[in-house]
Amino acid sequence: MKGAGEKLSAGVLIGKTVSESEEAAGGCGKGERERGLPAGGEIAGAPEEMAAFFERRLEIYEEHQLREIQGAFEFYERTAELLPAQAGARILDLGCGTGLELKFYYARNPGARVTCIDLSEKMLEALQKKFSKYKPRIVCGDYFKTDLGEKDFDAAVSVESMHHFTYAEKVPLYRKIRAALRGEGRFVLTDYQEDDDAAERAGFAAKERKLAEYGLKDGGFYHIDTPLTVKHELQALREAGFSHAEECGRWNKTSILLAKR
Repeated sequence: MKGAGEKLSAGVLIGKTVSESEEAAGGCGKGERERGLPAGGEIAGAPEEMAAFFERRLEIYEEHQLREIQGAFEFYERTAELLPAQAGARILDLGCGTGLELKFYYARNPGARVTCIDLSEKMLEALQKKFSKYKPRIVCGDYFKTDLGEKDFDAAVSVESMHHFTYAEKVPLYRKIRAALRGEGRFVLTDYQEDDDAAERAGFAAKERKLAEYGLKDGGFYHIDTPLTVKHELQALREAGFSHAEECGRWNKTSILLAKR
């Protein structure tokens, strides 16, 4: 996922544990660029379980993200720029996949102490192999069920991971992410957003039809896109208790949202 119930302190870990850090980073510069994204519509074939979906596509995943999505280099880099720059900053990366955002972030802040959470063990193994010298802490698990702790991180980040969930599911998750931040902590959410309310509703209706067609229960982790609008995403962040939430950049259907604790 670019998303088992483990605590960070006692989870299924791959790699080494990180330690304490310092405070959060600066502001959000507004920017807007184009990103080509294939049109949505009905989902072809049976829904795939989330981790299995990405593991089957591991060999082409990074090329697809960076080459097939126009503007991806720009929004991954911009995401990294919004994370704390101070050495030793503690970062929580939710649904990290193979860590495409970390390539840009470690280039800016090699001393950062990053905790990575994802459902796919194979993607996490690829991440660890790429970034072993930075010693990220890696947890294979579900970020909805993992105990993220309280006031442990200077920032949290998630890229192209959370567009599979409902508003009602996101609010308590965002509340948990906020609780894990300390001081002037921030959450940088870079994700697929729908254009309007009608398209948002159509996405969830398509998901319901597909689950019913294959006799699957809602609540499981299936790779079905159900993005919210930017308006609803910002509303969910504010309802979760973030003091400020704004859109910092837009690439067609991908937005970067910045929420301050």
